[in-house]
Amino acid sequence: MRYLLLIPVFMLLTTLATGQVADFVSVRDGHFFRGDTPYYFLGTNFWYGLNLGAEGPGGDRARLRRELDRLHDMGVTNLRVMGASEGPDGAPWRMAPALQPARGQYNEAVWDGLDFLLFEMAQRGMTAVVCLNNFWPWSGGMAQYLAWETGQRIPYPPPAEGGDWGSYQIFTTAFYKNKAAMAAFEAHLDRLIQRVNPYTGRAYRDDPTIMSWQLANEPRGILRPKAYRRWIKKTAAHIKAQDPNHLVSLGSEGATSSSFAGTRFTKDHQIRDIDYTTIHIWIQNWGWYDPEHPKSLEAGKAKAQRYLLDHVAEAEALGKPLVLEEFGIARDSDDHDPQAATSQRDVYYAFMFEEIHRLAASGGPVAGCNFWAWGGEGRPREPHAVWQAGDDFIGDPPHEYQGWYSVYERDASTRAVIRTWAARMQALGGE
Repeated sequence: MRYLLLIPVFMLLTTLATGQVADFVSVRDGHFFRGDTPYYFLGTNFWYGLNLGAEGPGGDRARLRRELDRLHDMGVTNLRVMGASEGPDGAPWRMAPALQPARGQYNEAVWDGLDFLLFEMAQRGMTAVVCLNNFWPWSGGMAQYLAWETGQRIPYPPPAEGGDWGSYQIFTTAFYKNKAAMAAFEAHLDRLIQRVNPYTGRAYRDDPTIMSWQLANEPRGILRPKAYRRWIKKTAAHIKAQDPNHLVSLGSEGATSSSFAGTRFTKDHQIRDIDYTTIHIWIQNWGWYDPEHPKSLEAGKAKAQRYLLDHVAEAEALGKPLVLEEFGIARDSDDHDPQAATSQRDVYYAFMFEEIHRLAASGGPVAGCNFWAWGGEGRPREPHAVWQAGDDFIGDPPHEYQGWYSVYERDASTRAVIRTWAARMQALGGE
């Protein structure tokens, strides 16, 4: 108990010594500010941070500190992390251990891991986008809430044998019309927002380390677009009623590569309590680039640029900032070996970072980006393996073949690109 009482004093001394800003990120006139300073960032996806921070299975606090130090040293200041994961832990292609292994039941070690992650981020002046749900099953998400309430079996997509992406998506959108499933999710929101972090002595709703509560990872409307938008409006308002300090974001991909997704960028983001806009760009997943044919990268870059610019125009009309919070590319020839070359990735990263910087510097709505994803010192059990409990957490979620998009601490050329453009993004804010 004495240790916990000393922590807030330690944090105050650390803040005074390092000059860290303890202000919430806000939106003014279509731009981010932290305090009175414009806020621009180059960040990454670090979804597994809560598990790495746990004292128990899957946890490694020494590694977590090293990873945060590496990222901070490169100028990576914003981390998109999971603030929810749903079990059961034995479910396939699922990050484990789960924060919520059963409806309303929590793994306290994983809770403590999230507390510790946010505490350590605060020491480095970082901000977090905390993702609260998932349209995809790798963290449980909407499909698991449905399964808890209905008893139905989740029709898993690939890599499940015979798995079908369309069937899975149609199943999952039933979440938006299932009152019990949505209520279970809201109960988690209430518990999370009101939680007091023992390492800081602050409730999450009072912690400026958190930049944004994000409704879900890549939510889609599919065949239920009206129910989907009602859920966005209701959930965002529910969060704002409890926590007026933090921004709320959607986590949307934007238009995606197919109208089947049921997303409409302007309609989805014009909702009052959604503070800023998000997009994701996946040139390989969407068939715009084939790593087996390196020359196709030029066409992929052109389509990525067009997608970005189209959404920038819509964000400007909405008067809200825009963040490209997911984009990535495989290693050369789609090789999942951590030793494989990254020349194509380095070219693509430099191109995307330059576009983001150019658009931000022009005074438009673009405010930052998060590359997918930081693997750090973790390594796949073997290249192209399917993740299993006990394997290293890396940038590739459990439903994806390991080594696909991860950026490792030994990827010197990629890290150099990140460092260069992170410094330029920070300079836009006067840092």
